[in-house]
Amino acid sequence: MTNVLLQTWDTPFQIAPFDRISDDDFAPALDVALANHSAEIDAIANNPDPATFANTIEALEAAGHDLDQVLGTFYTVAGADSNPAREALQRDFSPKLAAHFADISGNKALFARVAAVYDARHTLDLTDEQARVLMLTHRGFVRSGAALTGDDDARMKVIKGRLAELGTAFTQNLLADERDWFMELGEGDLAGLPPFVVDTARAAGKEKGVDGPVVTLSRSLIVPFLQFSTRRDLREVAYKAWGARGANGGDTDNRTIAAEILSLRDERAKLLGYDSFAAYKLETEMAKTPDAVRGLLMDVWEPAKAQANADAWVLEQMMQADGVNGPLAPWDWRFYSERRRKDLHDLDEAEVKPYFQLDRMIEASFACATRLFGLSFKPLDIPLYHPDCRAWEVTRDGTHVAVFIGDYFARGSKRSGAWCSAMRAQAKFPEPQAPVVINVCNFAKGEPALLSYDDARTLFHEFGHALHQMLSNVTYESISGTSVARDFVELPSQLYEHWLEVPEVLREFAVHAETGAAMPQALLDNVLAAATYDMGFQTVEYVASALVDLAFHEGAAPADPMAKQADVLEGLGMPAAIGMRHATPHFAHVFAGDGYSSGYYSYMWSEVMDADAFAAFEEAGGPFDPERAKALETHILSTGGSVDAAELYTAFRGRLPGVEALLKGRGLAA
Repeated sequence: MTNVLLQTWDTPFQIAPFDRISDDDFAPALDVALANHSAEIDAIANNPDPATFANTIEALEAAGHDLDQVLGTFYTVAGADSNPAREALQRDFSPKLAAHFADISGNKALFARVAAVYDARHTLDLTDEQARVLMLTHRGFVRSGAALTGDDDARMKVIKGRLAELGTAFTQNLLADERDWFMELGEGDLAGLPPFVVDTARAAGKEKGVDGPVVTLSRSLIVPFLQFSTRRDLREVAYKAWGARGANGGDTDNRTIAAEILSLRDERAKLLGYDSFAAYKLETEMAKTPDAVRGLLMDVWEPAKAQANADAWVLEQMMQADGVNGPLAPWDWRFYSERRRKDLHDLDEAEVKPYFQLDRMIEASFACATRLFGLSFKPLDIPLYHPDCRAWEVTRDGTHVAVFIGDYFARGSKRSGAWCSAMRAQAKFPEPQAPVVINVCNFAKGEPALLSYDDARTLFHEFGHALHQMLSNVTYESISGTSVARDFVELPSQLYEHWLEVPEVLREFAVHAETGAAMPQALLDNVLAAATYDMGFQTVEYVASALVDLAFHEGAAPADPMAKQADVLEGLGMPAAIGMRHATPHFAHVFAGDGYSSGYYSYMWSEVMDADAFAAFEEAGGPFDPERAKALETHILSTGGSVDAAELYTAFRGRLPGVEALLKGRGLAA
């Protein structure tokens, strides 16, 4: 019987038939898919005909369908619904896949054909998109080491394989620490916690098999616990456990893994002729150089630190007024900041949260997409990989555009954070295919599920990524959707967050979970006024992480990353009561793979653009201005990586932005 993962799926929109797939199917399917892909690559590399764009570049684009189908399905469930069998498969797959793709990028005959087409590019009648794909393909081979020979070539293959193993181990160690730690709460330990936090803690206890509430390391639970618990001793225990993820000693400790990853990245960059891994990595980004990244981050750091230090003084006075002696600690900040926010903005999280129902926020994100881009969303009743998931067909003027899947709730089998991925990306070659896009979040369950304002922003953020995938309109999958420069990929997602702040959106969709009443105007005004509250803290914890990431990669690899982290923070004058948003042992953005290594700054780089881009709407006819929406789709959302990112933004806005709009938007402008 043919493995279901290798079949042509006779399901609605050819969605993976999750109800017919078992974990036992993945390993044999991968072996067949790898063999099939290798045969396709060999046929391209050994083609006796002269190399052409069609028989080499387009042939590469068309190859690997089986592998894409297997991996698209596997990594969807491995990240969002893991189990011991899937974790074992990940450990097994990582070196296999690294070796497979290293063999392709190191295939000398194949590279010779790619290079031959590239060298003849000026004589070929290529479209702009084809010329872009050719350039990216050639550059990708060169940067992966295809031009290396002898010992350097062999060493590069070893480095890639080892990095794949280490990235998987880092991720699984972090998941284990997050999954295994929890703190039981007795009735006397609930002091200060509003009902929605208690309900979330009880639901978490039920999942852990505990008869009572617990605090876990899920951000959707631990952050409100730190905001509201009057038990400073318990806040300290919870905060330290949160900060110690990946640094608890034993089998799940990530510190030596991080050191080896940094060393191997440095060696990899040197083999390719770069001074540092940061120089190698940033060459293809909008920023181009480590100096440009550092310049942006420091332009934001100084005003953010000044604001954070001023806020810390106020919070410490509040703490001492409570009779707590000593300096403000990291487990105190959120607690006193929440009290101060309530005082300054007459804003109580417990009062606000009932207005942010998950279902209504999903509706809001869809409604904005309808007004901006003419999209419609119809629920689909199809088997998915977990009962929490739900799906919609996305259409425009009756024509199918995409399938969108939402997986919103936290659970022990899901890694932390929020992300968007495409099980299938949009393309027109070798045949048209519509995207299948997934948003994964970690919101707390409830009846109904209620979000914080930050949670709602996360939902809009990830849906912005989804729109980038769904509205893609390019020929080749390699440049489809979010296949863009890392410091450009966050622009659509961060830009979409702005529509949550539009008063008419909140008036329509921020309705009370019990009464159905719209949010009162005074509360709405306070919510919007508080949008930049505590931005000193939020900016400092983020920029500190970005600067540590850059420091790790712009010079020789540190033998002791934790000592390097401490040196960087000391040099910055890091406020003592603020921790990095992602300390090294749980910095998955940087160590789970190469994606954001030397690139964590990209959220800030993109925010410079998103603040400026939303201003374009405000300067025109308002947030739903049809001409600006059309320009956004035409120049950014539909184009994928078919054009250089700076050219795309300039086409949309008429110029590149400065940092002023970002500082103003964060309330940090002088």
